[in-house]
Amino acid sequence: MASEMKTLVIAVAPARIALFKAVIESYDNLATLRTEDPRRHHLKLWFDPALEDEVNRLLDSLAPEISIRRLG
Repeated sequence: MASEMKTLVIAVAPARIALFKAVIESYDNLATLRTEDPRRHHLKLWFDPALEDEVNRLLDSLAPEISIRRLG
């Protein structure tokens, strides 16, 4: 049985969205990124629950440089 995907909504500074997208895409099959609310610069990540620790470590490492805020 396939596991359900986990999601995480984050806010990223508008000037850093392209960089963040490039970093996420550079990790093959880690997460899928979509725009949740373009006016507020909210993005949504979908990922396999088995990769949650890796996703969190990546977000933590990028947060200071890219200004990532976790929203839920």
